[in-house]
Amino acid sequence: MADTRYLDWPFFDDRHRALARELEAWAAQQVPHAHGPDVDAGCRALVRALGAGGWLAHVVGGRVHGGAADVIDTRAVCILRETLARHSGLADFAFAMQGLGSGAISLAGSDAQKAACLPRVARGEAIAAFALSEPDAGSDVAAMACAARADGGDYVLDGEKTWISNGGIADFYVVFARTGEAPGSRGISAFIVDAGTPGLQIAERIEVIAPHPLARLRFTNCRIPASRRIGAAGEGFKVAMRTLDVFRTSVAAAALGLARCAMDAALQRATTRRMFNGVLADFQLTQARLAQMATTIDSAALLTYRAAWQRDQGANVTREAAMAKMVATEGAQQVIDAAVQLWGGLGVVSEQTVERLYREIRALRIYEGATEVQQLIIARELLREAGTPA
Repeated sequence: MADTRYLDWPFFDDRHRALARELEAWAAQQVPHAHGPDVDAGCRALVRALGAGGWLAHVVGGRVHGGAADVIDTRAVCILRETLARHSGLADFAFAMQGLGSGAISLAGSDAQKAACLPRVARGEAIAAFALSEPDAGSDVAAMACAARADGGDYVLDGEKTWISNGGIADFYVVFARTGEAPGSRGISAFIVDAGTPGLQIAERIEVIAPHPLARLRFTNCRIPASRRIGAAGEGFKVAMRTLDVFRTSVAAAALGLARCAMDAALQRATTRRMFNGVLADFQLTQARLAQMATTIDSAALLTYRAAWQRDQGANVTREAAMAKMVATEGAQQVIDAAVQLWGGLGVVSEQTVERLYREIRALRIYEGATEVQQLIIARELLREAGTPA
């Protein structure tokens, strides 16, 4: 059982502590630690289970549309992601992508769009996806080439998106495309595109080291009504960044969950592995490594829940969220690597807990802004506050 003393920190209210206890009890019974060979089916099953359990309501904004609150509670989302990630990386993925995929609708969608999409997302009846990245536009979103041209009462989309989580299993995609109102990031709009829309093709399924549904999408003369545009024309980049601001801190929380799982495994191994008339934990080298792992986890947790708390108070947390994501994901990689080392040869056996964690953590240092991008964000914010142009 992972250390949960952090829930006593003043960042949390009693409702957050109750939420953590309830989810822990549910996950222990409902979330498998390993998924079968059919990852798509496993992900769909997890979305249904999370919806039935009421957990997906926490990533939907607005009680009237099935949300747990009128405004998404960042601390609740972080607690949920940390707990789920400790049990199963795929469960965390299924939960998080429902929020990221529908986040733009929660933040900027019309009443009709919210009513049509969000209750189904909250109940786990519809799978959402967030389609922002392109082959030549990942961290540099302003380089986006996928275009949407107005044609009467419709828009026609052409181009590609890649690295799209839930690609191939989503019921709808929130797609960002260049509409040309202004150069660069100011000429991008957001659209809801249903999976069965003519002209939308799953061009490629992408296999990665920690399996989850991932695809490259192709749009060819893909026609959608103008009523499917989210927010004003040319405001899509702002909507995307607002969505990422909500969920970037929760990436740090997911990394914490993986790190805590690795810490549990390391302690179990260190205290039971017999060596030289004792156990592995008797050696000072082991004790030093465990101490560093615990300190790394607590440091990341403080940054993560500071950012979540500040956001829930209405503060701009661009810098704080970037710090949390950078430190938590990089730190979790170090903690998990140390756990693998403590497990020795068993640590690299396929589907051992620490081997699975080793694969699952790697992508978190890249998606929703790679570590290097977080460093640039932090520096930019520091220079802006100092009155120096970045």
